[in-house]
Amino acid sequence: MKKKRDRNVLLIALQILYGILSRRSRSRSLHRRLPLLAAGTLLFLFAVLSFLFPPITNSFNNEIDVRSEVDGERAFLVPTSGGSFGRDIWSSTQSKFFHGCSDANDDFLTAEAKTHPNRYLLIATSGGLNQQRTGITDAVVAAYILNATLVVPKLDQKSFWKDTSNFSEIFDVDWFMSYLSKDVKIIKQLPTKGGKAMSPYKMRVPRKCTPKCYENRVLPVLNKKHAVQLGKFDYRLSNRLDTDLQKLRCRVNYHALKFTNTIHDMGQKLVERMRMKSKHFIALHLRFEPDMLAFSGCDYGGGEKERKELGAIRKRWKSLHKMNPDKERRQGRCPLTPEEVGLMLRALGYGKDVHIYVASGEIHGGEETLAPLKALFPNFHSKETIASKEELAPFSSFSSRMAALDFIVCDESDVFVTNNNGNMARILAGRRRYFGHKPTIRPNAKKLYQLFLSRDNMTWDEFASRIQTNQIGFMGDPNEVQLGKGEFHENPLSCICENFDPKARGDSGSHTRATISHEIARENSPKRDAGGATDEQFTEDEQDGYDTDDADNENGLQGKRLPNRTDSEIGVLLKADQPELEEMFSD
Repeated sequence: MKKKRDRNVLLIALQILYGILSRRSRSRSLHRRLPLLAAGTLLFLFAVLSFLFPPITNSFNNEIDVRSEVDGERAFLVPTSGGSFGRDIWSSTQSKFFHGCSDANDDFLTAEAKTHPNRYLLIATSGGLNQQRTGITDAVVAAYILNATLVVPKLDQKSFWKDTSNFSEIFDVDWFMSYLSKDVKIIKQLPTKGGKAMSPYKMRVPRKCTPKCYENRVLPVLNKKHAVQLGKFDYRLSNRLDTDLQKLRCRVNYHALKFTNTIHDMGQKLVERMRMKSKHFIALHLRFEPDMLAFSGCDYGGGEKERKELGAIRKRWKSLHKMNPDKERRQGRCPLTPEEVGLMLRALGYGKDVHIYVASGEIHGGEETLAPLKALFPNFHSKETIASKEELAPFSSFSSRMAALDFIVCDESDVFVTNNNGNMARILAGRRRYFGHKPTIRPNAKKLYQLFLSRDNMTWDEFASRIQTNQIGFMGDPNEVQLGKGEFHENPLSCICENFDPKARGDSGSHTRATISHEIARENSPKRDAGGATDEQFTEDEQDGYDTDDADNENGLQGKRLPNRTDSEIGVLLKADQPELEEMFSD
């Protein structure tokens, strides 16, 4: 800005000089020669100025004003180029030394050897696509623990998402059953008994229920009723399991759960179109919808109007307690604004020419909110912009199928950026670790909050340097998370093997990090009570407010035995229909 003012001053001075010379020209011959003389003088001075100062166009082509100069507020100028992060921004450090490994050990009992007759487990999942995916994954493990035959899980069709799709319309059910046939016997529906369909006994288990918890709570009922359906089945299995069971989780999540051919083919078509635009691309799960912001209790400077709008949406969840927006922001529990996401990416080394695929619904504030992000990254795409309405028609009426398309593109992207730590973010982060540690950027929102507030008081280089420092450990690299820490679906460490020889990609010569420290992790884990449930050491991420636990927690039964009660009475208590929050924003 200073250089621009200097140029203007010099131009004004030249105009004044020209006027003086014109008035003082008494000689007719001088008067004739004056325009030529003045023109030559101007050309000479412009040449000097061009040498002393960079051209105006060059200066502003290399900077973007992401804020308007309103009421004297100075602009925050951002370079168009990504700069240098001192690393390859399209791959994870040391990823070649690690690979996913989830094959069963030789002593892991097969379904044929352990499945009991007349034990049938049914699962009714809950929430959106990715929340249901966690339930399906854990259902297979629960069936293995109970030595039961699993009936293909039911998908939630009544929650906020109101998607009527069944399992076979989202996932390849035949592949699911075939791939897991050695681990768990799976059937499509309950068999008939005496010519009549069996009626399952409905009950629920606490969240984070351990294998011992299932044996104490579910197995007695299963032996009596023969068919049990576990309802609202999401996160109903402990994070901490023996390595063999964790590997079974990975076989389900990363291998057995494949989308139907219709969904897969359309998703791959979207990926191919992004690849045609650029060699590399970023997928961004923006999560800046009004519902998301209302649920999180965050405030984004929209004043009284914004508070009223988000407050009205928030009233639909009567059990939500009142939150302090400033505190939520300071604690890193609020999504970054689109502008802040863009600034973070530029500071991490991604330039204006990078193509971004955005997975998001309606954005709070609409195009005005998106404008700064689009200014920083004008190559801005979504499934709606790279596919026609006709192509999306088979999916557009089904939220889970649309979410599945975004899931595929985000999974296949070179870099995945998540703006919250909900189910889709966790599932994709774990999957990308398992399949080669592809970069997965999660903003360190707690540290970045103060940095964004004070950015006008520092140079761009200082700002970018601090962003890079704060994001260490939040980039999807190997060894970011200590053993025994974090949520398993995000950090499937039991299923990540380390190669001492980077060329050896198989299991021979490789070691599972979780196996090496398995006994240490068990010693450091919380003690289990007689009922087998644990008081899990939840990380900050697990308590982030987007994965809300049951308000009543099964009448306070989690982790406790019910003394002097029969199995029937326990079942009645667990069947009680309790009001709970919809975990709609985790997807």
